[in-house]
Amino acid sequence: MTVDILPGRVGPLGARPDEHGTNFAVSSGGDKVTLCLFDGVGAETQLVLPERDGDIHHGYVPGVGPGQAYGFRVDGPFDRSRGLCYNPAKLLLDPYARAIHGDVRFGSEVLGYTIDNPGAPSPVDSAPFVPRSLVTAPAAAPVTPGPGHALADTVLYEVHVRGFTARHPGVPERLRGTYAGLVHDAVIAHLVDLGVTAVELLPVHHNVPESFLVERGLTNYWGYNTIGFFAPHAAYSAEVRAGRPGGQVGEFRAMVDALHAAGLEVVLDVAFNHTAEGGPGGPTLCHRGLDNAAYYRLDPADPSRYLDTTGTGNSVNTADATALRMVMDSLRYWVTEMGVDGYRFDLAPTLGRESSDQFDPFSAFFDVVSQDPVVSQVKLIAEPWDVGRYDSYDVGRFPPLWSEWNGRYRDTVRDWWRSNGGLLPDFASRLCGSADIYDHPEEGRRPSASVNFVTVHDGFTLSDLVSYNGKHNEANGEGNRDGTDDNRSWNCGAEGPTTDADILALRARQQRAFLVTLLLSAGVPLLLGGDELGRTQRGNNNAYCQDNEITWFDWSAVNPDLLRFTKNVIALRRAHAVFRRRRFSAGSAGPDLRWFTPAGTEMTQANWADPEARSIALFIDGATDPDVTADGRPMLDDDFLVLVNAWWEPLTFQLPPEYRAGNWEVGCDTFDPAHSGAVIGQTQVGPRSVLVLRSARRNTAA
Repeated sequence: MTVDILPGRVGPLGARPDEHGTNFAVSSGGDKVTLCLFDGVGAETQLVLPERDGDIHHGYVPGVGPGQAYGFRVDGPFDRSRGLCYNPAKLLLDPYARAIHGDVRFGSEVLGYTIDNPGAPSPVDSAPFVPRSLVTAPAAAPVTPGPGHALADTVLYEVHVRGFTARHPGVPERLRGTYAGLVHDAVIAHLVDLGVTAVELLPVHHNVPESFLVERGLTNYWGYNTIGFFAPHAAYSAEVRAGRPGGQVGEFRAMVDALHAAGLEVVLDVAFNHTAEGGPGGPTLCHRGLDNAAYYRLDPADPSRYLDTTGTGNSVNTADATALRMVMDSLRYWVTEMGVDGYRFDLAPTLGRESSDQFDPFSAFFDVVSQDPVVSQVKLIAEPWDVGRYDSYDVGRFPPLWSEWNGRYRDTVRDWWRSNGGLLPDFASRLCGSADIYDHPEEGRRPSASVNFVTVHDGFTLSDLVSYNGKHNEANGEGNRDGTDDNRSWNCGAEGPTTDADILALRARQQRAFLVTLLLSAGVPLLLGGDELGRTQRGNNNAYCQDNEITWFDWSAVNPDLLRFTKNVIALRRAHAVFRRRRFSAGSAGPDLRWFTPAGTEMTQANWADPEARSIALFIDGATDPDVTADGRPMLDDDFLVLVNAWWEPLTFQLPPEYRAGNWEVGCDTFDPAHSGAVIGQTQVGPRSVLVLRSARRNTAA
């Protein structure tokens, strides 16, 4: 293969083709960067990038276009005591590659150091053992704008691209587990009928599994092991599966367009906190060989070691301009060129740790995000914890633009429906948007700062939450030692599957109580995909390495009653503005909220302080101090009484005297979903249940 390389102009990094060739640019602190072009049989042509501006090495190669496979080699010092890991024997991926093709074949060949002498560079060529970057064509058309749902109106649905359709009978086998399969008519119909407004996709950035999982015959199913922050994961592409490398890019864009056309937004779960290269003993695949100190946080006392707040061996160094630019360029790319509507940031505090190693909500990363004209306008959701530091739990500490996974919501709601005592004030706060965490006048945050969840990918499914007291992770190969022991679950009387009718009925009631609490709480509800179907993972609460029937949706075992109930509750939320408040109410003194005992009397301080209290009634006024629409119209609504009984016996609630004249009708009953009709004076609420009453006594406009 014979090509020429010419001086290129500095512009966007990565491979940027035009009609005559491709400009290659990459950031590296090395002395020399060599572009390696591969033909169809794997033969390699090496060309030194001739130009350098600062740390940007670049050059233009005429005649090279979309589909070209390439990588880089970097010459420079190898001195791990100074954090320098340059080794031209290692073929490196382009960190800005729009598509990646091939797999890592783990072995000593992909290590940058010599096994017998870790201080010396390995002379073994890694090219036969690592994937290639691919040149891709520019998008032929602009992305289709998303529906632009307000955060307060959003219902998130967390789902895995592969697992969602891997066994779906309505999806052709060639499309199952792919981006194209996710937008098959049968799948779109399920999402639209369910009523969610956004799919939150587990990581779709190109990732590779850890070597120890490969050795066990497992893989990193969740995908939190990124190596390509601009490339859709190739294994989820029907185009790649059909023999068209690079087709994942267009397929992903088509998926986003189809979801937008159905009124659904796309939120990506992204892991910018670390990469797949792991700790110092891990492989050299990309960032480590380009500029180790720029991309990773090193220990100042010993630069051969990484500062690790992710539990993966490394942490991305957003205090460095090179790493920060890559993160921001990636975020902007997926919005402007791929059409996504927002992000959920895995282990987000790590992105805000700079030289002091403390989490700083005013760090460079958060400042740059707030100033970016593209990224600042999309949905930004933080997982507000990382690992290993005294300040690793940072719920409520993120900047005003951000929403957060509310771990306190999960813990409180799980404990409440186990009928634990002493939780009434905390439960009431979670139900009303967690003002105690987010309502700080100097910040101006809204209830939508709280992303409420009971279950997510990490932990039990909803069905398992009410079916298991302990984890059952034996399939992971770690002796059931992995995964949390703090499940706050209750098996309702039997561990795992049972035929006992009373236990099954109780489990069904518990699931309905969780769903109503989640979907009618102020804030943004996040529903774990499959919870509406009764999906189980057989008690596995850490199924990150299970790409099989443990994690795939079993569409042959759908619980139709649970699915119908979930649809109805989502529809109730979306139909009534009082459940989607954009402003905090001021607790018990708020003009639109009042709290009552089951006897119908106003709650007192003594009532709130009672550690044995497990029941309460909440009156929501739909006309007093309502939210307003964008054009200033009041969002008038019906009045609601939410009667909550966490006791294990039925309880009679007296309607408050001042509201007994209302035309109260059953809107939702988690004890008996078929319950309907009028309520006058008093009503019974079943054990561990919620009864929602509605008084449609006003003309409403939403």
